[in-house]
Amino acid sequence: MEPEKIKFSIAIPAYKSIYLLDCIKSILNQNYKNFELIILNDCSPNPIGEIVQQIKDDRLIYLNNEINVGAEKLVLNWNKCLQIATGDYFIIMGDDDLMEPIYLDEFVKLIEKFPNLDVYHCRSKIIDENSKAFSLTPSWPEFETVYDNIWHRISGHRLQYISDFVYKTKTLKENNGFYYLPLAWASDDITAYIACGKRGIAHTNNPVFNYRQSRYTISSTGNPFLKMQAAIMEERWFNDFLKNEPINEVDRTIKSELKEKINKYIRNKKNAIIKDSLKKDLRTNLLNWIRFKTKYELSIRDLATSTLKQLYN
Repeated sequence: MEPEKIKFSIAIPAYKSIYLLDCIKSILNQNYKNFELIILNDCSPNPIGEIVQQIKDDRLIYLNNEINVGAEKLVLNWNKCLQIATGDYFIIMGDDDLMEPIYLDEFVKLIEKFPNLDVYHCRSKIIDENSKAFSLTPSWPEFETVYDNIWHRISGHRLQYISDFVYKTKTLKENNGFYYLPLAWASDDITAYIACGKRGIAHTNNPVFNYRQSRYTISSTGNPFLKMQAAIMEERWFNDFLKNEPINEVDRTIKSELKEKINKYIRNKKNAIIKDSLKKDLRTNLLNWIRFKTKYELSIRDLATSTLKQLYN
């Protein structure tokens, strides 16, 4: 009798260690048992290896990076884990987040209901340093097209994280893995849009993922010029996407207003990047933005708006 095909590959690209054991336990304690767990140590100075050594489970695969990939090329860690994944479906977990025991159960049900899709999503709880939930992400419809998904996301109606998405592994690999942007800024969004494709995305409003907000959370507060590069690359992806024609009337109606919404969304993102950078060093960073305004596709209006907001907010 042949061994059962692995259903899920769950990957933790690990750097922080403070909540890592809790994260691993939340995965290994799933009610649904047919999965593999890939842990990638991103050359961390923290005791990642020592924590993993405490775990005795045949489903666990442990890897080490020879050098630290770091925040700028974070997507490379995601794709390194994806390359060795053998499960039908793939999940990236943050090293301080938690799964509810029924996380995989819930996605199995969703996959059985919508078997032809390439991406699935769940609602999330936001937890504090003591793992106490204090907020929920917004609800979604059970199914929507990529146009609806983009419309809600760029309109500010969605709060989501990479670990509340489940991807069909084969399709994700065929799409060249997670979409690369510096600092992974919007990489998860674009990857989900690509996976939606012409088939759409299914969602459960059962909050089975827990995203941790704490003083240890590594946010995308990196180099503002890398963020600006990511915003430009995101805008170019959207422009290429809008060259396609939707197959149904509702999506065509949504597309008709997406261009304007996307322009506003990217403009606001660029202005926020500039404004945040000016908090740290107004004179030096403003001079740099002026110097490189052509490279980063900025207008004098962008720079003036951001500077005034920083000075008077």
